[in-house]
Amino acid sequence: QVQLVESGGGLVQTGASLRLSCTASGRTFSSFIMTWFRQAPGKEREFVAAIKSGGSTDYADSVKGRFTIARDNAKNTVSLQMNNLKPEDTAVYYCAADRSIFFVRSEIGMDYWGKGTLVTVSS
Repeated sequence: QVQLVESGGGLVQTGASLRLSCTASGRTFSSFIMTWFRQAPGKEREFVAAIKSGGSTDYADSVKGRFTIARDNAKNTVSLQMNNLKPEDTAVYYCAADRSIFFVRSEIGMDYWGKGTLVTVSS
């Protein structure tokens, strides 16, 4: 089993920055692709960003250039630095772990989930 706990959410204004963190416990963290998803009110959960153990990354077009995903395998953490936030970034952000070797943008492919952290961006 892998337990994932997100932190760092909050209420910010348009243009501000936030850094989300996800701490994993349990099985070997470095063997997983770590992914951030988000779910806005009334919408389906959507892919945000992912990172492989070696550091390769994948981003949704909507966040490319504004968000940066990073991981520290020694500390079992993955982060999401979010800059230039927009009201449309308002959502609950979830951390997920995936045992595959390829990037999977679908929530169906994830093996473990955190409970999420709320990010609200006011206009």
